[in-house]
Amino acid sequence: MIRRYDLDWLRVGVFALLIFYHVGMFFVPWGWHIKNNVIYEWPTYPMLFINQWRLPILFIISGMGTYYALGKRSGKQFASERIRRLYIPLAFGMLLIVPPQVYLERVVNGQFEGHFFSFWPRHAFTWIYPEGNLSWHHLWFLPYLLVYSLILLPIFLRLRNNPQNSLLLWIQKRIKKPFGLFLFLPPLYLVEAFMEPFFPVTHALVDDWFTFVNYLLFFFFGFVLISVQEVFWNTVERHRRYYLYCGILGFSVWLCIRLLLEDTTLVHFTEAFVKVFNLWSWILVLFGYAATYLNKRSKLLSYCNQAVYPFYILHQTLTIIIGYYVMDVSWPLFTKIIVMSVGTFGGCWLLYEFLIRKWKVTRLLFGLKPKLQ
Repeated sequence: MIRRYDLDWLRVGVFALLIFYHVGMFFVPWGWHIKNNVIYEWPTYPMLFINQWRLPILFIISGMGTYYALGKRSGKQFASERIRRLYIPLAFGMLLIVPPQVYLERVVNGQFEGHFFSFWPRHAFTWIYPEGNLSWHHLWFLPYLLVYSLILLPIFLRLRNNPQNSLLLWIQKRIKKPFGLFLFLPPLYLVEAFMEPFFPVTHALVDDWFTFVNYLLFFFFGFVLISVQEVFWNTVERHRRYYLYCGILGFSVWLCIRLLLEDTTLVHFTEAFVKVFNLWSWILVLFGYAATYLNKRSKLLSYCNQAVYPFYILHQTLTIIIGYYVMDVSWPLFTKIIVMSVGTFGGCWLLYEFLIRKWKVTRLLFGLKPKLQ
């Protein structure tokens, strides 16, 4: 099976973007765990642009990765591997990686006094966040991905073992046309229009129905698209410029709606369509340009592809720790952004290179495959 290096580049790039996004959360008016002493409005606009497609494309790429994984494993082997590579890092993260974030939030908000080891473990696991302190915070992606992988496994196996089934043949025929890939919009629109207003995002899994169903669709779509990959890659590569025009139009219209119109029923249903049209267009743009320019092997990619999972697990804790020490310092915005970004990337790299990458136990705890001898 031919490896798609453009998918690896996209995965690495989007996770790197996540680090910058969480650094940005420290400075904007949106709620986050700790905040800078000065809040800025203008960074919300680039963050709004990124926010709509960054997580959907990750779930799509995860669905595509599932297709490749099932080409080498039985359903039982796949389920076992998913549990090992998702549940163990989640449990470890909740035990040791996330508690410093909660601790600093409690200290900043005057809800706790004392050093970290007077908080952990005695108070770190009391009840569920935000009322309590037990949380998976930024690691919420892992339980969602694990549940999706297990509940969709029977469907995926059926599709994988029957590539000439009627659903895939129908999709393959439709997406040959430039705008055939927009056939995936109706279910996304229905979820956005009819579920989003009633189920606020909690990332708690059990009561987070909009988020759960929305990203489940993207995960499923990723598996389906890679199942008809020859037609899919040809279409996005050939028509990437059309999708770019659609994305520019979609984001411009969505921003105008958000800034200029009052929220009414008509506006809501209109905005819901524009939002899914916009995010889907940018996802196709990224796949199209990545297929054109990034489907190339490199040593840097190989290293980053291994490092990206530990970076994801570690990054927000390091960002919040650095933010805690610079939040009240009278530095300009860009100085703080540089310090927090360089500190987060640098800290993740040092921990990965010297603590995680070389040892069997830490590789297991951070979801990496066993190191080849």
